[in-house]
Amino acid sequence: ERSGLNVGYLSQIENDKAVPSLEALAALADALEVPITSFFLDLVPPPRVARASERRVTEGPGGVRVERVDGSIPRDLRIVIATAPPGLGTGLHAHPGDEHHLVLSGRMRVRQADFEADLGPGDYLLWDATVPHAAEAIGPEPAVLLLISHRAHGPEVGGEDG
Repeated sequence: ERSGLNVGYLSQIENDKAVPSLEALAALADALEVPITSFFLDLVPPPRVARASERRVTEGPGGVRVERVDGSIPRDLRIVIATAPPGLGTGLHAHPGDEHHLVLSGRMRVRQADFEADLGPGDYLLWDATVPHAAEAIGPEPAVLLLISHRAHGPEVGGEDG
């Protein structure tokens, strides 16, 4: 009654004899006080876990150690932990999409065109990775970064095609 839908039509939906429109699903969701997505839960894959012990480790630009945090699960993102010993740099490189950096420990010097910045623990950087850029570990300890980028970019950052 709260949905405003015909009882016969509701019966057909319940017995898989009618396919409801989006409008009908929205009315049912409102009547039941649930999100419309609750009708599609059986179509959604279950959450997946990428175990730390199973992470793939490859070599990135300049020999930076790249550890795939995401287990290659996401369709649209690449999430890695990059570790660079003091003095190691990536050299200039570029790839599609934005690139997000979060410095977990150590210090990094980043360069892109006329921009240069020294980053330390907790600092965040976002840049357009289609513009050539470089990063170098500075200071006495390795620099460890969490990097998030578009999965479509090539092997130069993630160590494998995306």
